[in-house]
Amino acid sequence: MSPQQHPILVTGGTGRQGGATARRLLSDSVPVRALVRDPAAPAARALADAGAELVTADFDTPSTLDAATAGVRGVFLIPPAVFGPSGWNRDMEAERGLAVLDAAKRANVEQIVFTGVASLGADSTWGQDGKRVIEDAVAASGLRYTLLRPVRFMENYLLRTSPVDGISNGVHKHIFPADQPLQMVALADIAAFAALAFADPDRLHGRTIELAGDAVLPSKAVALISAAIGHQVSYHELDESEADAIGEQIGNTWRLVRETGGWHADLAQLRHIYPELTTFESWLATTGVAKIKALLEGEPVGSPH
Repeated sequence: MSPQQHPILVTGGTGRQGGATARRLLSDSVPVRALVRDPAAPAARALADAGAELVTADFDTPSTLDAATAGVRGVFLIPPAVFGPSGWNRDMEAERGLAVLDAAKRANVEQIVFTGVASLGADSTWGQDGKRVIEDAVAASGLRYTLLRPVRFMENYLLRTSPVDGISNGVHKHIFPADQPLQMVALADIAAFAALAFADPDRLHGRTIELAGDAVLPSKAVALISAAIGHQVSYHELDESEADAIGEQIGNTWRLVRETGGWHADLAQLRHIYPELTTFESWLATTGVAKIKALLEGEPVGSPH
């Protein structure tokens, strides 16, 4: 078996980034082994139906990870993050990522693509701290590696249970300034960059990539959504007290965004690497509008145009 015929292990395969990456690799005819906890879960079965090999393992039981990494040539690493009332559990997230990395080294895996979170300054309250521990370990591992740092997902407009984001009763509320361009990225583009890294391990080796696809004013984004779905959606920018009332993490991030100016991914450089980068309008046209309409069906989303 040639090296290219060995599978890529995708962790978080039933999640948003892992699922998108597994599907992209499979569409590129790259063998995929998906790490799952429950192979009977609908999301896991969908991956298997798409052609992925399923392997049962648990981040919190490191002994189960050796079978998952055996015989693979690369690992797409996204350990489950833990967020509770006191904020991010840095130590648990880091331990999970390091456990997979250790198993990969024992299995002589050639390459790691790790996806974390985009930078908002050096403030660890944004949830960067545990991810940076993993990044440092990956960079020091001696393996070929690429570190992806995506900004906010375009798919967050589809959220239904988050205290911010999504659309409810015709309102999209968030902490971001209405008059400041907001960088965002489609999940498909995270998958595309991971696929590029696995297809040519030397090209993006050693790179840390702040990953976005577009920058749109939140107020303009809801105007585009309104025009596309035929109902008025408005943007509500939370003030500081509203953000603090939701939780310490939300309040801290509200302040951090205003202190740093938000994310600063280099869109021109990203388009040089991947010219097909998804704009917000193209995301709406290809998948976003249909999904937003489906979610809002039967809900009062605002006045029709």
